[in-house]
Amino acid sequence: MTTSLKPDVLRHVVDVHCHPTDAGDIPPEAMENLQITICAMASMQSDQPRVAALAEAYPDKVIPCFGYHPWFSHLISLDNSLPKEEHYRKLLLHDSSPSKVEQYAQIFDQLFPLLPEPIPLSDIISNLRDNLRNFPDAMVGEVGLDRSFRVPFDYFAEDRKLTPFTIPLEHQLAILEAQLDLAVEFERNASIHSVKAQQATVELLHKLAKRHGDSWYRISVDMHSCGFSPETWRDIEKALSNVFLSVSIVINHKHPNLKRLIATCASDRILVESDYNDVTRCTPQVLEMIELVSEVKGWVIEEDWDENIEEPGWGVVRRLFENWKGFKKGGHPVPAGSKRSRKKRLLESSSGSES
Repeated sequence: MTTSLKPDVLRHVVDVHCHPTDAGDIPPEAMENLQITICAMASMQSDQPRVAALAEAYPDKVIPCFGYHPWFSHLISLDNSLPKEEHYRKLLLHDSSPSKVEQYAQIFDQLFPLLPEPIPLSDIISNLRDNLRNFPDAMVGEVGLDRSFRVPFDYFAEDRKLTPFTIPLEHQLAILEAQLDLAVEFERNASIHSVKAQQATVELLHKLAKRHGDSWYRISVDMHSCGFSPETWRDIEKALSNVFLSVSIVINHKHPNLKRLIATCASDRILVESDYNDVTRCTPQVLEMIELVSEVKGWVIEEDWDENIEEPGWGVVRRLFENWKGFKKGGHPVPAGSKRSRKKRLLESSSGSES
C-alpha cells in the first residue's frame, strides 16, 4: 500500500471480516494502536468466548461476530441419538467408492481418536443465542458452505495434514440455515463464507428470503471474500436488496475476475476486509484493498475528511463508510414480488378503499 491516510480519514475505515483471536493472545499495544474498526469473527467453539472478551475490552474498536464456520461443522451433531463413532462414520465415510473403502477405513481409524465428542446443534444455537443477547451490536459469523475443505488430522498443527474426507453439503446447509434463521430472529447481520458452493449458497439465500419474507430484508448479509462470478453477483444484486459483497487481498487476489467483480458491484453494495488473523496486519491489508477499489471504481482517496461534502464529491473511504452504515442499519427495500410484500400491498389497498 503506497497510500497512507490521515487519522481523521483512517478512523472511518471498517475491516468487515477478520480473525484476530485466531492468533492467540493479542498484545494490548496492538489493540491500542488500532485506528480502524474491525469485525472480529468467531468460527469454532473455543473462540466464541475469546471474541466476546475482545469486544468487551475494546467496545469502540471491535464488533463481535459469533458463529460456526463450515470447516468445523463435522464437529456438530444433527442427531443427538447417534454415538460418537456412528456420527463421524456416517458423516465422513459418506463418499467412499468401493475401491477406496479399505483405505478410507484405515484413515478413519487414525483420525477417530483425535476427534472430540460431537456437539449437538441445539447446544450450538443456544450458545449463539446467548452471545447475541449479550452483545446487541453483534453479527452472526463466520458461517457458510465449503465444498473444497478436507478434514485435517489436527487443525492446529503447524504442518497440517489432511484426510480425504469432506463434509456433506447437506450437513453444512442444515447448520448454516439454523444460524441464519437465528440472525433473522434477532435482526442481526451475517458474514457468509462460500467456497465452491455458489449455486447452493444462492439457492439458500432465495429460500430464506421466501421463508422469512419482509423480515429477511431487515438484516444485511455480506458475502465475505466473495468469489462469485460477476454474472452471478449481478443476478444476486438485482434479486436480493440486502446482500453485500466484501473483498480481501489475501483471498481475492487469486481470482482472475476480481477487478471485473468490483466493477460490476453496485457502488452502494461493496465493502472491504482483511480476513487476517494478525490484528497488526488488518489495517495495511484493508488499505491495500481500498487502493484497488479506488483504482477500479475511479473513486479518489481522500486527503482529509469533510463530513459536509455532498455525495458526488465523496472519495473511496467515504463511500465505503456509507456502505458500512447502510449494511449495519439493515432495513432494505423488499422486492415487489415477495409474498409478504404482496400481502402488505393488498392490505394497504383494502384499507385505502374503505376510507
